[in-house]
Amino acid sequence: MFWNAFSQKGVNDLQTDFNAVAFYRNENNTGPVRRVYAVTVSDTLWTELEAYGNFQPHNKLGTTEVFFFLQGSPHPTQLQSSTPYFPASYNSGVVAKYEKNASGLVSYRKFPFR
Repeated sequence: MFWNAFSQKGVNDLQTDFNAVAFYRNENNTGPVRRVYAVTVSDTLWTELEAYGNFQPHNKLGTTEVFFFLQGSPHPTQLQSSTPYFPASYNSGVVAKYEKNASGLVSYRKFPFR
């Protein structure tokens, strides 16, 4: 059991370079927790972007959203508490969006603002 706990794959096992550049988490610890990430990536290996989203924390009744931007492109450094989480001027740089909703269902879209 100890071996299994420390031999699980994680973000560091992915080939793509991921850099979280902005993060928002609401203050609610007794109800739905909202987590929003803006992440720059070195490549658009679509399966790896989805895997990165799956590795992010998620709890029952909460939501987790990850917006992916290519490294070197304009990206937000701060996120707001509600949608839109960042200015629309950054929308064209979003290469993918991952979302896990309160039911645990995953939505993954390439170029969500096109």
